[in-house]
Amino acid sequence: TRVFDPWLPPSVLVEQGVEPASLDKVLSESDFVFVVASVTSENQGFLGADAFAKMRQGAAFILLSRAGVVDFPALIEAVKSGHVVAASDVFPEEPLAKNHPVRSLSGFLRSAHRAGALDVAFKRMGDMVLEDMDLVDRGLPPMRSKRAERETVSRMRSKPVDRN
Repeated sequence: TRVFDPWLPPSVLVEQGVEPASLDKVLSESDFVFVVASVTSENQGFLGADAFAKMRQGAAFILLSRAGVVDFPALIEAVKSGHVVAASDVFPEEPLAKNHPVRSLSGFLRSAHRAGALDVAFKRMGDMVLEDMDLVDRGLPPMRSKRAERETVSRMRSKPVDRN
């Protein structure tokens, strides 16, 4: 499994059992490309026509994070042309308009973005908080929760969610 992550050093990726790779290598050598990137100042719309053109004919592009990292009209064109197939549970505007072209686009699988709102996800997050609280109570630093660092938070650009 090849992974491109500009925020992690290669050694961290290797420790997780994946192969660090450039974005070009991930796009050009993968049959399936999973996107789980947050939207930041640096990556808004960074996956566009050039990225889709680098992908293998018939490769699958699966967007699981934020629509803002993708140039959606370019994705629609890449699917419409038959170069790639796609699946997404996020869209530039939600709910997706009834007449949005992606609704009738062959080769584009749509799903509701609900993974973070599943009961199992909330339970897991709660368990992680309780584990960290136990560590803090014993004078140790938290291990499961990640501190919101000024350097990364200032780059985030996801739209606020008004309901879950």
